[in-house]
Amino acid sequence: MPSLRTYSIFICHDWEYSDEYYRNCDLLDCAPNFRWRNLSVPEHDPLDTDQVLQKNLRDQIRPADVMLVLAGMYTARSAWMDWEMAFARRIGTHIIGVRPWGNVQAPVIVQRNAAEIVGWNMTTIVAAIRYYAPRH
Repeated sequence: MPSLRTYSIFICHDWEYSDEYYRNCDLLDCAPNFRWRNLSVPEHDPLDTDQVLQKNLRDQIRPADVMLVLAGMYTARSAWMDWEMAFARRIGTHIIGVRPWGNVQAPVIVQRNAAEIVGWNMTTIVAAIRYYAPRH
């Protein structure tokens, strides 16, 4: 049996809504036949000043196969999430929007930047990651 590929994923999220971030991580951890490496910045491990943060975020986003954007309505008010999506697009990293459980719409900023927006469902999130991650 061939070995599983490990997908490098940056999860764009707002620290004020870290519960969604951790639930998404748990969802990916539980996905069958799926391995991933988390390149994100969790709230318990913040980066430094704005300039240092930008440099470190660039360094973390560059090797990502895809960027997942947790697309709650708060996303429209997050300057950092906007910056992260703009950088990902600039370097050609595909963005996948993930609507939080129960949400019908995603913020316009995510609609404009995402290659695809999927619901909060393990199967659709993993399928989108596999589809949009560069082939190695």
